[in-house]
Amino acid sequence: MRPLILVSNDDSYRAAGIRALASALTSIADVVVVAPAHEQSAQSHALSLHRAIAVREIKDAPCPMYSADGTPADSVYIGLFSDLLPRRPDLVASGINHGANLAQDIHYSGTVGAAREGALRGIPSIAFSMLPGGNLEACADVARDIALRALQSERPAGQAPLLNVNFPAGDIQGVRVGRLGHRQYDEGVAEIRDPRGRRYVFIGGPGGVSHPPIAGSDTEAVDAGYVSLTPITRDHDSPDHFGYAAFVAGPREDA
Repeated sequence: MRPLILVSNDDSYRAAGIRALASALTSIADVVVVAPAHEQSAQSHALSLHRAIAVREIKDAPCPMYSADGTPADSVYIGLFSDLLPRRPDLVASGINHGANLAQDIHYSGTVGAAREGALRGIPSIAFSMLPGGNLEACADVARDIALRALQSERPAGQAPLLNVNFPAGDIQGVRVGRLGHRQYDEGVAEIRDPRGRRYVFIGGPGGVSHPPIAGSDTEAVDAGYVSLTPITRDHDSPDHFGYAAFVAGPREDA
């Protein structure tokens, strides 16, 4: 039996990136796409718990494809727990996102959120993103090769592996494994008022971003023309701060 890959994203099922990824993956596995009906960038791991989510089949697709009127994590959840898939998938692949998801972007990214949902359910998962100026066809070919090696690899002990992959702008020089870097955004808000004087605010600043040089980081890799591949974890506790937390907790009796 061929492996089964569940594909999702945060750019919607209409995006060129998800179509290129799904098409490339069909050469190595059975593929089913469950993706948001509309663009859902920066939705992180949001779930729609208090409303019904419309799901419909998309006919003009290279593989079975469904849209879900919800978030990226909704889409993966629906794929895993509804009858859209013939069996449990061997891999969850998210992307190819139109835009980078480097460094702390992973906390906001819907692309990563979709992959994280797969990993939380015990399935090896990969988030794929491409910087502006990347070659989508070439990136899809590399994504296929990475997915194939993930399917062929012995699964590590413990939690399901979760990988964050970013493709550089321009030609691809190779693949580098590294840690998360740091991105610096132009922060701020822009305020407007409607004719009745009510206040509205757009968050996020004017959109500029830079990053300092950090050896061995994902940002360094894409700057040099390499695909960055970073293993990330679903664990959020911080052993370095247990002493701080104990002080903040104050005097207490241990249970």
